[in-house]
Amino acid sequence: MGKGRSPKGSEPGGPCQGGCSWRLASPDSRQAAASLLLGSPGPRPGSRPERPLEDLLPLCPLEVAQVARGSRDDSSPQEPCYLRNMISKCRWKLLAMLAFVLVVMVWYSISREDRYIELFYFPILEKKEPCLQGEAERKVSKLFGNYSQEQPIFLQLKDYFWVKTPSAYELPYGTKGSEDLLLRVLAITSYSIPESIQRLKCRRCVVVGNGHRLRNSLLGEAINKYDVVIRLNNAPVAGYEGDVGSKTTMRLFYPESAHFNPKVEDNPDTLLVLVAFKAMDFHWIESILSDKKRVRKGFWKQPPLIWDVNPKQIRILNPFFMEIAADKLLRLPMQQPHKIKQKPTTGLLAITLALHLCDLVHIAGFGYPDAQNKKESIHYYEQITIKSMAWSGHNVSQEALAIKRMLEIGAVKNLTYF
Repeated sequence: MGKGRSPKGSEPGGPCQGGCSWRLASPDSRQAAASLLLGSPGPRPGSRPERPLEDLLPLCPLEVAQVARGSRDDSSPQEPCYLRNMISKCRWKLLAMLAFVLVVMVWYSISREDRYIELFYFPILEKKEPCLQGEAERKVSKLFGNYSQEQPIFLQLKDYFWVKTPSAYELPYGTKGSEDLLLRVLAITSYSIPESIQRLKCRRCVVVGNGHRLRNSLLGEAINKYDVVIRLNNAPVAGYEGDVGSKTTMRLFYPESAHFNPKVEDNPDTLLVLVAFKAMDFHWIESILSDKKRVRKGFWKQPPLIWDVNPKQIRILNPFFMEIAADKLLRLPMQQPHKIKQKPTTGLLAITLALHLCDLVHIAGFGYPDAQNKKESIHYYEQITIKSMAWSGHNVSQEALAIKRMLEIGAVKNLTYF
């Protein structure tokens, strides 16, 4: 730095204006500057001569005082004082900004929770909600497009004697390749809907899932008041009546989930609706109802070999509903490799069925714990965690989005948190 030039930052408006002194290039010259600024005696005899002020660099007043007292270590380079001043001045602004961000986050969280409760939680009312005929069909058309409730709910024998348009898909989305086996099953089962349901001008239905949110819900009495109560798989009723009710109009099941006693868990007039995922499911129900040789292979879990059930209670679900749930709700391709085939859960299938049968549809006990929650049970009646769904062939996240879409448009309403 040449003589006659001011050090960097000394010009008007520079970073040290009004807030800094000078930093000397050596300890002795720093001592001299400190003495000059503080009015203390000059350098001690024998000290090296002071260097010109042009060699001074920015130094904060506090540092000058420390140098004068000899309490400051000058051996290491120090931060420029303007940086310290900037941090000091901005500290409160930064704290205020962080506080503002925190308030915004809390407000957003609360507003999201309010929206969550409003959208996905429908508390039980003392009076029945008005039932409008055709309401579910009108609302669900927003999801399914040109949707009609004219499709039969259960497969009928007459439809397979003279098949004009054979099914385009194999099970579970159609009956292609299983027609002969299906004919034998339909010959020993029924397909009618109870007269008590058919004569209703407006059908109020509830689909009772198996979710852990039903535990301690005390919804049992309210559930029993619906015209149609649909249950899933082997979910028990006995011992849980206070939370899940005791009325069962239909129970959807498949062979691997048939480990329940219909005479204990269901009513005498309950319809047991078989959801066929594969041809072996028809073999199994035929062997049970006709007392033939039991089928043991071809199942991911051994189904019951003895099942005390009245054949008049058995119905075969129309694969049309599996196709609708997979194609319209989950956007799954109908043709998938067998090893990685994804399929809807029985719960989503039951909701699809209810939207076809009913005018007002409520659901309860749907939803899973967060994926990070590896300890909470997914069912209200047994300790099975979300880990068990890893290899199930079900995309629970995609199904959650599908159910939320139905909730948003009002096609269904939820009695429990989702």
